Amino acid sequence: MTDEWRGWREAAQAALYGDEGFYRSPARSPEGPAGHFRTSVHASPLFATAVARLLTGIARELDTGTVALVDVGAGRGELLTGVLAALPEGLDVAPYAVEVAGRPPGLDPRIEWCAEPPAGVTGLLFANEWLDNVPVEVAETDAEGVPRYVRVRASDGAERLGDPVAGADAAWLERWWPLSAPGERAEIGRPRDTAWAGAVGSLTAGLAVAVDYAHVRGARPPFGTLTGFRGGREVRPVPDGSCDLTAHVALDACAAAATEAVAEAGTGASTELTGQREALRRLGVGGDRPPLSLATTDPAGYVRALAAAGEAAELTARGGLGDFGWLLHRVGLPEPG
Repeated sequence: MTDEWRGWREAAQAALYGDEGFYRSPARSPEGPAGHFRTSVHASPLFATAVARLLTGIARELDTGTVALVDVGAGRGELLTGVLAALPEGLDVAPYAVEVAGRPPGLDPRIEWCAEPPAGVTGLLFANEWLDNVPVEVAETDAEGVPRYVRVRASDGAERLGDPVAGADAAWLERWWPLSAPGERAEIGRPRDTAWAGAVGSLTAGLAVAVDYAHVRGARPPFGTLTGFRGGREVRPVPDGSCDLTAHVALDACAAAATEAVAEAGTGASTELTGQREALRRLGVGGDRPPLSLATTDPAGYVRALAAAGEAAELTARGGLGDFGWLLHRVGLPEPG
């Protein structure tokens, strides 16, 4: 922690990923991300089952003996553990957990723990709520309409305006998140574009999926989305290592960056941006209640089906998890039928 004024990207990087940061220090967050915010992975095992179905379909398309499953931002390995348990027999999977925190005890020994996505793999790369934790600069328009970097003090989260936004950051704002009125704010998503393009580029062939809080050009929030979470509650974002720091993702910008990078590499790819509600319904997670007649013929089965329907409804709810964005890149695969 320091009292010097820094840009939000530098401050958040230290607060989240420094030696004493929120994600690296067992003392600050012994229970991992699950102790501070609820993701789809924690909401229901149906989410892992859906990812298992997605992986099975990609393995069928690739027609390969072993398929990779790369979980980027793996937390404590909850998603990988759930997917491995839900896979059909006979599918040979090489699972990778990409995470900056140390490997948790008791994790399935098949899972390889690594700091970066492995290069040259074939299969499914899945990043659930990873990009929102990639630190970015914050810009705010001053009284004259000039976008300026927001500088922050780590000890208390106090802010003040710094230099005008310039160079590649200014070009990104102009293309993806134009600011004009005094007081408007934006998170400059260039580092996320780069991170996602690199993740997609690590695949030789397969599918890369990013799932996150998202917005698109034409519907950006006028004052940004930067916030904090601690102990299951939203809190004021203070970059002192005591809380998660997150901001919604400009997934359309990430999509363009990955598409351009893949095209430069000469690899065929197709891109789709959709919502979690639609994506999960394709994978068999709908939230429809079971028929009442089942309660008479199979009471226990009815109770199980009703519980599953409630979990599916949470995963696909409008105004909740169902509004998450899904960005899908098919690399080296034909267009989907």
